[in-house]
Amino acid sequence: MYEIVRYEGGVYRNNILKEWIEDVGGFVIQEHVMQLDVYMTVAIPRSELENFKREAKKYKGKVVETPLAGIEIAVVAPSLSRHHLPHTACDIAEYLRRYGAKSNMIGLAHGAGKDISSIKEREKRLIEEHDLAVYVMGNFESCIKDKVHLFEVDIPVVVTGGPEKIDIPYPYVGNLGRRAHRLRHSEERQALKKMVEEITKLIIKRKEELSYDPPVVPPVVLKDILEKNVEEIYSILSPMPIVTQLDGLRVKLDYDTYHDKIETVKVGKYLLKDIAEVKRSHMKNYILIKIKPTSEVIG
Repeated sequence: MYEIVRYEGGVYRNNILKEWIEDVGGFVIQEHVMQLDVYMTVAIPRSELENFKREAKKYKGKVVETPLAGIEIAVVAPSLSRHHLPHTACDIAEYLRRYGAKSNMIGLAHGAGKDISSIKEREKRLIEEHDLAVYVMGNFESCIKDKVHLFEVDIPVVVTGGPEKIDIPYPYVGNLGRRAHRLRHSEERQALKKMVEEITKLIIKRKEELSYDPPVVPPVVLKDILEKNVEEIYSILSPMPIVTQLDGLRVKLDYDTYHDKIETVKVGKYLLKDIAEVKRSHMKNYILIKIKPTSEVIG
């Protein structure tokens, strides 16, 4: 198993540190160099995490554990109108990124209105491509209760809203309703922290479930293999050309053009299409890879 952490340090001997990471079987998922500072998202074998912390100190750096690193979260608002966006949803999405998550904002086409709100099947499938969904709701308890059907997706869900407490069958975090300002007050910051705690609980539970029959190849390992075998990935201008998930990857290449090449990448003694489902994403026609469980491949 791999732990995904963030390294913060300087450019001094940074290449040597990256070589050490590779030597112990780790991977640099993402790297940002800003003048003399280096920020890296690193996947490291769990058994080497303490050694990595000691090694980082040699280069005047530090290792920050990021509980949500390596997961993709959908931040869902009932609509993209001013009625529901932008401040709360934007702040929530940005706050999740601080903890290592990759967040995508999604606005429903017909999520507004207590009596007429609905979620399309395509929207549901798009949300279900993520590891977890955070629904950003409004200030009225009755409105949230009448829209519970919007939360019926096949992934873990956390609901946020204005009322401090509300009786719904989903994890709920209050004090995060509609605002005309950024979330910078004390009670709002505390609510954001509580939201991360609820998300972390669900992610830990999901990781435990996957540990009983894990993906046949860890997503970070598959990411490294794709980067070495598909040169077109380096032409992607996105900051994260490949997004890691708990059980797969999102590759930001056009499905129609590149899915054949992706499917035939060698992963050990297998072709990728033999150990994973390579399918069209509902997000910008990207390539979505869902890795099969070990028992399904090896038997």
